[in-house]
Amino acid sequence: MSTHQKWLIRSHQPSIRIGKEGIGMLNRTSMKIAGVAALGFAIAGLSVAGTPEPLRTSIDVERQISQSAAASQQRVDQLADETRSMLNDYLAVRQRIDRLRVYNDQVERLIRSQEEEKRSLEEQIEEVEVVETEIIPLMIRMIESLERFVELDVPFQPDERRNRIERLWETMDRSDVTISEKYRNVMEAYQIEAEFGRDMEAYRGMLEMNGSERNVDFLRVGRLLLAYQTLDREETGFWNPVTRDWERLPDRYRSSINEGIRIARQQAASDILQLPVPAPERVQ
Repeated sequence: MSTHQKWLIRSHQPSIRIGKEGIGMLNRTSMKIAGVAALGFAIAGLSVAGTPEPLRTSIDVERQISQSAAASQQRVDQLADETRSMLNDYLAVRQRIDRLRVYNDQVERLIRSQEEEKRSLEEQIEEVEVVETEIIPLMIRMIESLERFVELDVPFQPDERRNRIERLWETMDRSDVTISEKYRNVMEAYQIEAEFGRDMEAYRGMLEMNGSERNVDFLRVGRLLLAYQTLDREETGFWNPVTRDWERLPDRYRSSINEGIRIARQQAASDILQLPVPAPERVQ
């Protein structure tokens, strides 16, 4: 067959002439051109039944390559999505690990701080146990001393002061009251007694004298003087700390005691008063 001989491919469609040079060119061109040719054949609706065997083989191979490439590309895209998802998961885990590391460091510092506080509390508990064994006997001695002092002191507000000491004894026997609260009550009682020596008060009460009781007005000036005056102002007297008994005062003190009662009740302005203050005893 000459160089210019043509092959005729017949089909139900219009004829297409392909020269021998064209076939040789198809064998030497890239797969991309062959794929385009194959696609052209498919679009044209040509039947490959009458095509030469090499051309059919080339078309089948190109089709298989295209299908394999599409499947490979789909697999590549799937792997890329899986890789991206795994990378995001990895980054999220890394962030969580970093947060957990910071949290663990903080927890470790808190644990160390709590351990130090625990040791401190244990030492304080040991000290408290030692203090309790020493402070309880001390408070008992303080209440006993305060009780003796009230009995020997000027007898003003006797019921109120004795009741206060009685409450101290009751508190000491209670298990629901802390040591610190008991100690506070004892110190408060001492403070109240100390304040009596620096103030002035007048109150009404019962006076037992010579076997009889009378309702009188009392005047206390610190611990220097405890005087009384009957409600009709006919009798005035005072507590003698030397004889430890009530004694009647001369009438010249009547107005001074009455004025002192009025001053203590804030019914009169402060003034200089003449009061029967006993002279201090001479120390031998």
